[in-house]
Amino acid sequence: MTTAEADALTVEFAGEEFSVEPGAVFTVGREGDLAIDDNLFLHRNFLTIQNVEGLWLLSNVGSRLSATVTDSGGRVQAWLAPGARLPLVFASTSVIFSAGPTTYELTIHAAEPTFRDTQPPADDDGLSTIGDVPLTHSQRVMILALAEPVLRREGTGMSELPTSAQAAERLGWTLTRFNRKLDNVCDKLDRVGVPGMRGGVRSYATNRRVRLVEHAIAARLVTRDDLPLLDVEHEGSLRGENDLGEDDA
Repeated sequence: MTTAEADALTVEFAGEEFSVEPGAVFTVGREGDLAIDDNLFLHRNFLTIQNVEGLWLLSNVGSRLSATVTDSGGRVQAWLAPGARLPLVFASTSVIFSAGPTTYELTIHAAEPTFRDTQPPADDDGLSTIGDVPLTHSQRVMILALAEPVLRREGTGMSELPTSAQAAERLGWTLTRFNRKLDNVCDKLDRVGVPGMRGGVRSYATNRRVRLVEHAIAARLVTRDDLPLLDVEHEGSLRGENDLGEDDA
């Protein structure tokens, strides 16, 4: 491997790969090197990738949107707000962000990462948690109903998220029950410091759903393997077997 090959990054999106060479500034947005989508909610220039004194940096050059950045194992997660930048130190870095109702995911691969994971992953005890906050079954399937389009997508790309009404119908729930579960989950995440769970009066209803999906995917709170739970929940709701009195406090 030559020095140039070792220093280069590769950006993967929707089955395509883009090389980023040292000395160049790679732009992601409606326009630029990676023109993602003709989505008016998305900035023309949203993210940039460049090598500064031997260190690769991901910068948010937009004015409104933020991105969730995580390592491939979902163990490290950062919130990249407008004007912020982060070093790209992992072999594989996932970048997840939303513009309007659409959620996007791209992956950045480094040939010679600065950080190498030498610790084996912790044993999975089967309990989904965010910090010290456990997720109940109903909270988990509520998140699954919102994240289903992203989880069913093959690789990186874009997905349209369902509305609360569509997600409630997917589960066989009433909209009132769904919104109560959504409120509880967002409150729990907000209390442990997950950003973006609260917002202004006009934007709160939409923003909390897309931000919840971003966080859930990045933190691996739900995975593709969990998707069969959606059909089980829907069928149980139709038979009246689900526990409507579950305590989500």
